[in-house]
Amino acid sequence: MTEKPHLMIVEARFYEDIADELVKGAIAEIEKEGATYQRVSVPGCLEIPAAILYALRSMDFFTARKRFDGYVGLGCVIRGETTHYDIVCNESARGLQDLALRYALAIGNGVLTVENREQAWARASVTAKNKGGFAARACLDMIELKRQFRLYPR
Repeated sequence: MTEKPHLMIVEARFYEDIADELVKGAIAEIEKEGATYQRVSVPGCLEIPAAILYALRSMDFFTARKRFDGYVGLGCVIRGETTHYDIVCNESARGLQDLALRYALAIGNGVLTVENREQAWARASVTAKNKGGFAARACLDMIELKRQFRLYPR
């Protein structure tokens, strides 16, 4: 029998209420799979890739294995009056994609990039689009794909 995956959820807390809803959806999907998880909080979406890299470079002291089979990045970027929105959206997505490609990581990108809070809630709500659950599912599916190709996660 295959060992159940262990995931790291990295939640950007800038919009705490939206982050909580994204996490709720992700946890439900992870638990439905019978997988386990650890939550890590970061200030904003730009910090998500760095947190994943920190975890990737750490080893479990007792087993000398990588700690996580996959990673779920969750957060929200709402357009404001400046171009900072574009930088945060592009760089957080690029950072996650770079990690996935460089290190063959299973990453579910649940960073919402929206125009306003109404759009954010429509996407975060577990009773609507449930993007937190979708990101967790994407991560779990990529872990399974890695196993099919014998790229064992840990």
